[in-house]
Amino acid sequence: MEAYTSFAAVYDIFMDNVPYEEWGQYLHSLLEEYGIENGMVLDLGCGTGTMTEFLANLGYDMIGVDNSEDMLEIALEKKLKSDHDILYLCQDMREFELYGTVRAIVSICDSINYITDPTELRQVFHWVNNYLDSDGVFIFDFNTEYKYREMLGDCTIAESREECSFIWDNYYYEEEKINEYELSLFVRDEELSKNGQDIYQRYQETHFQRAYTLESVKALLEEAGMCFLVAYDAFTREEPKVNSERICVVAAKHGFGI
Repeated sequence: MEAYTSFAAVYDIFMDNVPYEEWGQYLHSLLEEYGIENGMVLDLGCGTGTMTEFLANLGYDMIGVDNSEDMLEIALEKKLKSDHDILYLCQDMREFELYGTVRAIVSICDSINYITDPTELRQVFHWVNNYLDSDGVFIFDFNTEYKYREMLGDCTIAESREECSFIWDNYYYEEEKINEYELSLFVRDEELSKNGQDIYQRYQETHFQRAYTLESVKALLEEAGMCFLVAYDAFTREEPKVNSERICVVAAKHGFGI
């Protein structure tokens, strides 16, 4: 599970098409449905803290966990501007540690798919179960095999902005159920760009994600001592379909609601 480094500086620029507010309201509605209108919430794989900040605006006491120091630096800059009392921890989600339990844990933007070993994903679920209140819930999404096989696999995505550009090559290995991302970044260097001449620095990163089925996710949750509650075609209240690109899952400790 590689951490984002150079991509962190331009992550928010290229993710400006993600409807964070819509997704945040969706998470909020699910949290309210399970009686969680306030209290401590963990954003697992928080990245640059956009969703963490959104939930903090709604009154939740937020903790953000991510394994990328570069992403967390940007999250901390947002915290300084918002003055929210958010605790950020640089930790690997496969072995994260908290000081106590939380009302809820959320994980969006396919953070789960970056755990490429099912045994390690089960360990993530184990720690989630360990740090949830007895009546807490875990809400997360994941990219589907359909998305990797039919939409991303063997596909090149490129985008050019004034301050940066990227080339994103995807390779899906169906037998292993692994999608490889080769990311080439071209970022404008403010210090070197003078006299009307733009100078760009090139960076390269490689990341991997695993395609999970809803059935395999359910099994891993159960093995970790958790209870699957419901799944939706994210971010809707409709059942997942064969062509769902992303699925949202709600889970809890066994015995939830008893």
